[in-house]
Amino acid sequence: MSSVEEFRAEIRAWLADHLVGEFAELRGRGGPGREHEAFEGRLAWERHMAAHGWTCVGWPVEHGGRGASLEEQIAFHEEYALADAPARVNHIGEQLLGPTLIAFGTEEQKKRFLPPIVAVEELWCQGYSEPDAGSDLANVRTRGALSPDGSQWVVDGQKIWTSLAHEAQWCFVVARTEPGSRRHAGLSYLLVPLDRPGVEVRPIVQLTGTSEFNEVFFDGARTDASHVVGEPGDGWRIAMATLGFERGVSTLGQQVGFRREWDALAELARKNGAIADPLIRDRLVRAWIDLEAMAASARRGVDPSVGKLHWAAWHRGLGELAMDVCGAASTVAAGEPYELDDWQLLFLFSRADTIYAGSDEIQKNIVAERVLGLPKEARV
Repeated sequence: MSSVEEFRAEIRAWLADHLVGEFAELRGRGGPGREHEAFEGRLAWERHMAAHGWTCVGWPVEHGGRGASLEEQIAFHEEYALADAPARVNHIGEQLLGPTLIAFGTEEQKKRFLPPIVAVEELWCQGYSEPDAGSDLANVRTRGALSPDGSQWVVDGQKIWTSLAHEAQWCFVVARTEPGSRRHAGLSYLLVPLDRPGVEVRPIVQLTGTSEFNEVFFDGARTDASHVVGEPGDGWRIAMATLGFERGVSTLGQQVGFRREWDALAELARKNGAIADPLIRDRLVRAWIDLEAMAASARRGVDPSVGKLHWAAWHRGLGELAMDVCGAASTVAAGEPYELDDWQLLFLFSRADTIYAGSDEIQKNIVAERVLGLPKEARV
């Protein structure tokens, strides 16, 4: 048995032994559009994982991880998804900020912030998008300035679509710290606490009736001067590196979830007779073929932006197909005041798939300019 197979067997056995008792009820809970589900229970589960050394498996051992190889990380995420284990609450800290600090942070920052991420003692959110700087991220207007004595950064501005900010204690914020600078220049990557004066978090109610996105307002919010990652003014480079980590190996477990959704939809079509419709049958087959191609591309190491374009369109299409399989019943809520079934939830929330984590338009520009080497789009 290879080391990867041994690793896979180890995590599979651990999940089987520990997703029991109170944790058994968490199977399948959480995830995009359902982050409100059993949050405290999922937090307890993830701290249980941390106590047994199963968080941050891809991090270097010296930073609290297991030093797992790429193949072992793939095995971990696949087995976690196959076990129908609950959605992670610490994803942003573990998969985004942690690797960023390991690559660019000072030794003091690593000692201060990495251990609480490993132990799931501090949760993080991502302060990138703004009302006028979503897809056009370089247009950020949130400002950061050093206090007169130089001991703190003072942050003023607004972020939007900030996932899980209402549960997080910290936010990594892209802010303009050089007055008069434009576009990618003059930005800094600041680590800002959310539990201090000058920070207000306002949940945004979504189509699903739930709130996992937020607006975050900074009004004289303060953080230590040492809480800038990289050099002041070098924030764009750091922020882009974080986005690269966001589209990393953790998304491979997503393929397992997609397969589970397709299987359930195909079974529903057989049960309610929708499979008799040749158009429905054809769309299900096409969705299966596309899913197989997507999984093969992910294992081949396709460019992250190409992968994002593929899975976002596929998942949104599956939500639309689900509504047609369900028929007229899909237009009626299951109960008062706004109780949605799983298929309605999939349809509504998957509308966001082609927008968040980089809209389709932005991904196409990245593929054109950075992958294919085409000329950059003319800008005014």
